[in-house]
Amino acid sequence: MTKPLWIKHAAQLATLLSAKKGPRSKEAMSDLGILEDGSLWIEDGIIQAVGTTTDLEKRYADRLHEAEIADATGHLVTPGLVDPHTHVAYGGSREREFEMRLEGSTYMDIMNAGGGIHATTRMTRGASEEQLIEQTTRRLDLFLEHGVTTVEGKSGYGMDLDTELKQLRVMKTLQETHAIDIVPTFMGAHAVPVEYKGREDEFVDLIINEMLPVIAKEKLAVFNDVFCEKGVYTPAQSERVLEAGKRLGLIPKIHADEIESYGGAELAAKVGAISAEHLLKASDEGIRAMAEAGTIACLLPATALYLREQAADGRKMIDEGVAVAISTDCNPGSSPTTSMPLVMNLACISMRLTPAEALTAATYNAACAIKCEDKVGSLEVGKQADIVLWDAKNYQEIQYFFGVNHVKSVWKKGVQVVGVSSQDKPDC
Repeated sequence: MTKPLWIKHAAQLATLLSAKKGPRSKEAMSDLGILEDGSLWIEDGIIQAVGTTTDLEKRYADRLHEAEIADATGHLVTPGLVDPHTHVAYGGSREREFEMRLEGSTYMDIMNAGGGIHATTRMTRGASEEQLIEQTTRRLDLFLEHGVTTVEGKSGYGMDLDTELKQLRVMKTLQETHAIDIVPTFMGAHAVPVEYKGREDEFVDLIINEMLPVIAKEKLAVFNDVFCEKGVYTPAQSERVLEAGKRLGLIPKIHADEIESYGGAELAAKVGAISAEHLLKASDEGIRAMAEAGTIACLLPATALYLREQAADGRKMIDEGVAVAISTDCNPGSSPTTSMPLVMNLACISMRLTPAEALTAATYNAACAIKCEDKVGSLEVGKQADIVLWDAKNYQEIQYFFGVNHVKSVWKKGVQVVGVSSQDKPDC
């Protein structure tokens, strides 16, 4: 038994409690459930009580002496941030492509020349599990420092069975050994391997008949994702992959309408995808279909900035009734960042979300997008004590400052993992 943890006197405790159940859209995205002079009581990694400091002082009057105390006077306290779309487990880096883009090359130019996803695929295929664990651990450590306590992680830099399994097994190992929770997604259909160029349907058959059954049997993924884009996978090919995964118990996700409008949002609604990602070019019909189907829009403003593209219309999606989540899209080619605070700021600037909506999109809605809202994404009795204490007095301040990380302390399952001295920090 560990000592209880008592976080008290938060200037604002953004609980994200809401009367709206399930993913939130429209006005519900602005309801942060804020308590002033807020307080949390945590035992064995689980939140036991949420209220004002006065309330908890009375409730636990005879036990206050037992508790480890974190005084949050003057500070904002929120749930741990949730990143619902990352490609965090990969080998190597692609800094040269950054220069190529500045010199005028497009995303598809680079990929067709053997760069892009294909370059990372070569490096990931050539890396050992130990090397991938070492590289991915560094990225996960950076996520923690930016207040992220749960991430989704996609495979897709193998596009052969052995490497896809290697990526997923690396994430499984890190789920067991690192402080961050990692929710795995199989994305064998991330691109068309060079060796299958012109034989795309054969590779789709390989995914369906050989890869998906092994992934499902070994329980290495929760979700199944596909890049539905002109020049990658057609809507028909994407539907085949997603329906095959559904038959094996894998929940569909889809990279949709990133480069041009291609019917990806409509397909997401049709197959019952839990989320559609990117959506820079989503059609009005696709947005309406997602709203009706309850498909979450997972938007990636840092990727749009990095590619110098106009961001997805998050404002329109929220107003149309789509629940919006946001993510770093941490990956080596189009968004090499782990900063969710930056992403929240960009969601406000480039997608016209309000600061309250951006925080909901980075916590509760993000948790819904990876089916984790029963454990994380809000500060509620019975949930994991995944908590961020910010060097800010209110939620607006963390989006107001551009490119500044205000994270002061982070607790994962009630254990402080950021904001402690190195000799006191627990092993991850």
